[in-house]
Amino acid sequence: MSIEFIQNILVILLSAYVVMDNLGITIFNYWAVTTGMLVGLIMGDINTGLLIGGTFQLMSLGVAGLGGASVPDYGLAALVGTFLAIRTGSGLSTAVAVGLPVGLLAINFDVLVKILNNFVAHKMQRLAHEGKYKQMLLWGWIGPIMFMLKSVIIVTIIVTVGPGVIKSILNIIPQWVTDGLNIAGGMLPVLGIALLLHYMPAKKYLWAVLIGFVLSTYLKVPIIGVSIVGAAAAILIYQSKAEEIVTSKEKMSSLSIINEGDYDE
Repeated sequence: MSIEFIQNILVILLSAYVVMDNLGITIFNYWAVTTGMLVGLIMGDINTGLLIGGTFQLMSLGVAGLGGASVPDYGLAALVGTFLAIRTGSGLSTAVAVGLPVGLLAINFDVLVKILNNFVAHKMQRLAHEGKYKQMLLWGWIGPIMFMLKSVIIVTIIVTVGPGVIKSILNIIPQWVTDGLNIAGGMLPVLGIALLLHYMPAKKYLWAVLIGFVLSTYLKVPIIGVSIVGAAAAILIYQSKAEEIVTSKEKMSSLSIINEGDYDE
């Protein structure tokens, strides 16, 4: 059994573990820099793993799958890119050239898995109403397993066949399939935001929603900039309420002193 075969198996197992870990106890964060480092450790070149993982981590800054949005899988891109770069000895350029298409391909798989998970959720709900709790728990594993397979299938193909297959798959997929998945991917964020607003005090802080909308839509401020403005507003509100509490306590203590003086008289 060659060292390359063992490395292939370990990389495939790692692609499965990091996804399940991210959906569960989270020992390793599913960040690009983390997956790149772990693949570098397996392949015997941790410095290259950190370099490639850090590069993809920088690409992912400010990108978040909020609500139900499907975004490029930079963790998977770093995993694949690091493996190929170290295996072929070609460096960062190959990692980026192959890793980015893989991360973009994962968007379509992510949308498909989220759609299928809706059926799983309804099945679990029906089993719960019927009192079949053991079956419900078994069905609960299907969702994480599908997310795991999303990464494992891609990594297995690349590890066993080669990087050219991913580009071939992207060219083979019909345009109408890609367009349909893109439409579904555009609807999921809207649904996610609507659900978040339903449970958040949006009416109370409508001014904050409007400020964020104006900054993002009209002034073209990036997500990080909007987040900084939101954090600053939250700090101001917190400080203002803290001062109100202190002032209220001082008034209460002064009133109690006055009342005690009245009783003494």
